[in-house]
Amino acid sequence: MSGEWTGAGLPPEAAARTAEARRSGTWSSALSTGEFAALRAVGFEPVGQVMGSAVYHVGRSGRYWGYYDCQFVMRAFGYARAAGVALSGRGAPSAGLVTVLDNARRAALDRMTAECAALGGDGVVAAQLTVAPFVAQANCLEFQVIGTAVRAAGPVRAPRPFTCHLDGRGFAKLVTAGWVPVELLYGMSIGVRHDDYRTRSQRASWANTEVAGYSELVHDVRADARAQLRAQSGRHGGDGVILAAGDLRVWGEPCFRNSDQEDHVAEATLVGTTVARFEVRAQVPRTLTVMPLGTRRRPQSTRRTGTDIG
Repeated sequence: MSGEWTGAGLPPEAAARTAEARRSGTWSSALSTGEFAALRAVGFEPVGQVMGSAVYHVGRSGRYWGYYDCQFVMRAFGYARAAGVALSGRGAPSAGLVTVLDNARRAALDRMTAECAALGGDGVVAAQLTVAPFVAQANCLEFQVIGTAVRAAGPVRAPRPFTCHLDGRGFAKLVTAGWVPVELLYGMSIGVRHDDYRTRSQRASWANTEVAGYSELVHDVRADARAQLRAQSGRHGGDGVILAAGDLRVWGEPCFRNSDQEDHVAEATLVGTTVARFEVRAQVPRTLTVMPLGTRRRPQSTRRTGTDIG
């Protein structure tokens, strides 16, 4: 293919790879024998391994006007008020960073889905999402998702391929139980809390005591990540979410509003698959016919009693 890829559609290498796979009729996957058999048992078969990736530059991350703004304003006579959590889900500056990372996730997922569709697949199972620094360039992150595209044996095709983290066995169990996967989700929340006077006193105490500010920080970001996952599930028409993995990172940052103080940042991420119920039309019960195998007897019209008649 000539010309530079603009980011729309499949990358040239992916388009060539899928075209060759369709021409040859062969497929590849990372499925085990048991997973392959489980897929076949519920009417699906693999059509090829698919992937999608996106590398995003994350700017606006410096000390000033950065994403990790605690939004704490010192009162005129010291730290009389407690600091709150500047949460991405409540519109804090970190919401911009969450949006950038969600866009990167969506780009990688859309490219994997496009590969699936190019192979004639109806969905992707065993999809694994990874997020890692792009080693060739600072301030860049790579989102990559890879899985196995599958196709249903019947004539009905879904309008958009599904994506899920479930392996072949998990997918088969889900379908057998009356559920279908919809899409792989990535919920994220970032919270920043200033280390106020109470927090500093509690963490420096000689006694065993809870650092209430840190407890509030990790609780709020976890709750917000779950809320983001539920909201995404609803937008995709899902009835629930099956979690695949969760992670929490906490670290300190210099407070740019109060240069001699410190903030703490918590970042919670959740990966899961939203699922939806499907209904199967109840079959009309069949009448069971019983045929005697012995000699046919004439039916008796009278019931014998204790005395024989005639």
